[in-house]
Amino acid sequence: MSAVSQHHERVDSTRVGVGLRHVHYAEALAQTSHSVDFLEIHAENFFAKGGVIPTFLNALSEQYPLSIHGTAMGLGSAKGIDPAYLTRFCDLVNRVNPILVSDHACFTWGHSDDQPLHAGDLLPLTYDQASLDILINNIDRVQQALGRQILIENIVSYVDHRSDPMQEAEFLANAARLTGCGLLVDLNNVLVNGQNFYPGNTSQYALNWLKTLPAKAVREIHLAGSSAVAPGELIIDDHSKPVSHACWALFQQAIHLFPGAATLIEWDNDLPTWARLQEEADTARFILSQTLIEEML
Repeated sequence: MSAVSQHHERVDSTRVGVGLRHVHYAEALAQTSHSVDFLEIHAENFFAKGGVIPTFLNALSEQYPLSIHGTAMGLGSAKGIDPAYLTRFCDLVNRVNPILVSDHACFTWGHSDDQPLHAGDLLPLTYDQASLDILINNIDRVQQALGRQILIENIVSYVDHRSDPMQEAEFLANAARLTGCGLLVDLNNVLVNGQNFYPGNTSQYALNWLKTLPAKAVREIHLAGSSAVAPGELIIDDHSKPVSHACWALFQQAIHLFPGAATLIEWDNDLPTWARLQEEADTARFILSQTLIEEML
């Protein structure tokens, strides 16, 4: 399949954003001096066309550049993407004109009694040609509907993929090459998969994973942290902690590999204060600035 024509918004690689969650809505709007460069909103929280949501969304977009992150599109779903869902998603993108649009390389949609059924979770794909073909077709459909590029994000999978015909990074690289989509690299997800299935060699696994990707396709990096577990236990990607030391270290390497990517702090559970979330963004910005200084010397 040939690559679709792309609509690229210019996103400064020094931009650092945060994921906006409901407990921070009021503070984000009340803040007059911004220490974050953009906000990421979850698409499904803003599909409503009535009530306070449109008013709130307009107020947000007047104060901040926004990115739209889908959590329910299911780009790897063999049954395709529900047309009603895609219509709502496109309507939101047209309303906001975000700097970035993204979703996940996973499946979510099936059918029951000829009705679309959503799994309610990000379910892993098998990294083979059949899954790649499905993903490519769905990405192409979405990009044609949007009239612009979408970024696809790697997920945490609690299934061992080491025997799959392709490895995850190769699979995503092929999807980007064949569709012209962008990539959103969640560094915490890479590390969690590495720690769960490549114990003792996680850092090298993660770096090799990143080096497999086409650098120009990576347009955004997510940073997060997960709850610690006892040795040998499965790590669950709960995004409930500050960015981990391992994630910061991988971020420093990712900056050099993907100099054109924006950065986002994700914190989804056990939410911190708005001020604490901004501190994480400040740390990311400091690391980025130090890297730029080093490169100029």
